[in-house]
Amino acid sequence: MILSNVEIHRAIDERRLVITPEPEPRFRQNEAACPYQTSSVDLRLGSQILIPRGARPFNIDLQQGKFADLVTPENFEERFLREDQPYSLRPNTLVLAQTLEYVELPIQESGTSLAARIEGRSSFARCGMLVHFTAPTIHAGFRGTITLEIINLGPTTIVLYPATPVCQLIVEEVKGYPLRNDSQFQGQTGPGAPAGAAS
Repeated sequence: MILSNVEIHRAIDERRLVITPEPEPRFRQNEAACPYQTSSVDLRLGSQILIPRGARPFNIDLQQGKFADLVTPENFEERFLREDQPYSLRPNTLVLAQTLEYVELPIQESGTSLAARIEGRSSFARCGMLVHFTAPTIHAGFRGTITLEIINLGPTTIVLYPATPVCQLIVEEVKGYPLRNDSQFQGQTGPGAPAGAAS
């Protein structure tokens, strides 16, 4: 069952869902910009991005090791976005980014646990920008920033600024008590790498 905006608020109040910093209405050009839709909440683009190094080709063998092993300075260039220094995402270019918000979906010993899906926003999709275009599931028990795979499939360059609402979190109830199965990205605070790993 997908939670409405009212139920998302309730889940945050009850600490069944933790979003840090907590979403609240923002103001742009004297107009309120509410991050809550009827059944989702917007998340914003964090400042750190990883750009695959095109000049140094490398092969990805999905049967060998974990993805985090590929996220090295030799394979990815790290950049930090600023309001006065955004990143120009050219057509047919992929970057790994992260949400500004740190999200936790604690497993409930009693009561209903929550899971979520992360989806891009339609306004960006209509410009050709895909945000988190695969593996949208955020499992019950997850904690960390959410890595976003962002690619520009449109014909023109798209400028990425930090703190832009680029995706939406859709929250769902989990039926039954889930057994813990921590992923390699548990506790991550940067795109592409688990907590404590080099990014």
